[in-house]
This record gives sequence, C-alpha cells and structure tokens, in this order.
Amino acid sequence: MAAIKTEEKPKINEIYAQMEEMEHEQLVICYDKPTGLKAIIAIHNTVLGPSLGGTRMWHYTNEADAIKDVLRLSRGMTFKASISGLNIGGGKAVLIGDPSLKTEAYLRRFGRFIESLGGRYITAEDMNTQTADMEYIAMETKHVTGLPESKGGGGDPSPVTAYGTYLGMKAAAKKAYGSDSLKGKRILIQGAGQVGKHLAEHLSKEDAILMVADINANRVAKVAASTGAKVVSAASIQDIPMDIFAPCAMGGQLNDQTIPVLTCDIVAGAANNQLDNEQVHARMLMEHGILYAPDFLINAGGLINVYQEYQGNYKKSLAIEKAEKIYDTCLAVFDLATSEGISPHEAALQKALKRIKDIGQLKMSW
Repeated sequence: MAAIKTEEKPKINEIYAQMEEMEHEQLVICYDKPTGLKAIIAIHNTVLGPSLGGTRMWHYTNEADAIKDVLRLSRGMTFKASISGLNIGGGKAVLIGDPSLKTEAYLRRFGRFIESLGGRYITAEDMNTQTADMEYIAMETKHVTGLPESKGGGGDPSPVTAYGTYLGMKAAAKKAYGSDSLKGKRILIQGAGQVGKHLAEHLSKEDAILMVADINANRVAKVAASTGAKVVSAASIQDIPMDIFAPCAMGGQLNDQTIPVLTCDIVAGAANNQLDNEQVHARMLMEHGILYAPDFLINAGGLINVYQEYQGNYKKSLAIEKAEKIYDTCLAVFDLATSEGISPHEAALQKALKRIKDIGQLKMSW
C-alpha cells in the first residue's frame, strides 16, 4: 500500500482543538461504502439530558467545512435547549453529499450508526431531510423524532420554528419601537424554505411590507405568490432599505462585510449560527445600532416541537404553548443586555450557561 502523503493525512489535532475550544464531548465519523454514506455526528453537551438535534444534508466543499458546521450547530443546540427550559442536551448530524444520494438503505444505515450510540444522540429532520427520511431511520433506531403525524409523531417542525421566530421578531420590535406591531414594517426574509415560507405567512397577516430573497427562483416565486411579498435579488440584500432583516437560510450571514452595510434596525431570523464570529459580530451589530434577536433563542420552536414528541403522547398545542414563551424570554434577554451593557447574544448565552451550570451542580450533589 502506498504511503499517504503528509498533506493528505487527516488533521486530527486541529479537530481536537476545535472540540476543545467549543467544549464538545464527542465527534463520530460514520462511513458506509455500499450506500455511499458519509456522516458526522457531534455531541456537544449532555448535562441536561441526551443530545437532540436534526440531521442536515449538504454538499459540503470538503470534510473540514462539514466538521466546522456540525460542531457549531450542535453547540447552538445546547444553548437552544437550555434557554428554552428543555431537559435535553445539544447534538447535530450532517450527511455529506447531494440529497439525491438518499435511499432507504442509505438512511437505514445512518439509523444504525445512531443506534450504536445507545441514546446519547437523538435525531430529527433539518435542512434537506424530511419526515419521510425519519421513517426510514426509525426502522433501525428508536432514537429519532420528527416522525409523521400519521405515525404518532409531531410532523414537520418548521411551522413551530417559524411561529417562535415571528414571536421573537415581535419582541424585538417591542424593544426597538415601543410596540410589537409589525404592520407597515419593511421586512426582508432571506431564504424561502419551509421556515421562511411559514414566517412570511405570519407577517403577511400582520400587514408587514414583505420582501423575500432566495437562490431558488421557483421557491421564492411560490412564497411571493401566496403572501404578496416582493421578490428581491439574493445577491444584493444588504443594500435594500428595510426595518427588519430575517436570515432564514445558511449561517454566517452577519459578518465584517454585511453588517456595515445593513440598513435595518433589527435582525431576527430563523437561521442557525447567523453570527460569523459570535463575540466580534454581536458587538459590531450593537455598535451599528442594530438590535439582534439571538438565533438560538427565537428559532427554538422546531426543537420544542420534537422535544414534545420525544417525551411521548405528542400534542401540538403543548409545543405551541411552550414556543409562545419565546416572546417573554426575548424581552428578558433584551433587558439583561441593556442593564449589563452587553449584546443580546451575550445575555442569552449567559442565561443558557447558568441553567446548565445550576443543573450540573444539582446532579453532582446526589
């Protein structure tokens, strides 16, 4: 066998460094040659309970990008669960490749990898995975949520994600404008996927002035047709006058290049990891007078929905009731940020970390 060149060897020390920096417990690399499955499962923190988070499928440029994404996403799930008062930890999985790769065998093989973790990780749907995919995964493991309602599950969690994001946006408006009414507010939604679509429906009913952008022309056209939103170019959204910006696509949209040219008063969207660099860009938004509704707080509706399913005897009314608390939690986070002179992101992290610490100490005392 030919020797592997040094530059081709996995940079395991860099992976460990990333895990140490973000305080992860476990990273699982999964591979199955017959099905073409390449997956990575990240377990961030299990102090509050087993890790729960969706499985995302994406055609990553390389494995390093996939690892970075799954580590950031799983860490965000920990804070999302904690600040929402859920007794679960943070985890996430990514499938590397084009969604067309998914077959019954592919998904069931992934389910067997999840089963091998003995319940430390519970999956659900995410970007480019659906409830039907969860059905195949469930054939090999019980550690899965997001099953169809016909199977006793919670179904598609995106409506609850959108509802929580909508409430978080209203709380931000209350803080910024003194009223939570969104009537007449110019709101640009970036991303016309399931969450973006449902968010647009809520905003349309409140007579907001809607704009929507997406790289998928068919998808954005459907949202515009059903809500009356104006279609705008995905390439120039930062230049468009708006009151509220709602990132609902991929993360990292708030960065050194975009923040200085944003024209909005508020950023409140459903995308995960919107801040390219948490500390730097949370502060930069403050310095530019933009109120940021922390993503892991206002987009927690989907997690709340699958958590209700995980507990058994799923009732959507209970998930909605829990998601409605996002509004008051947002206001509390904004007040804490103001009183301590910190960003809302830092304030939300502070609240999430305190609960993890408190519960961790409680468990240690037994």
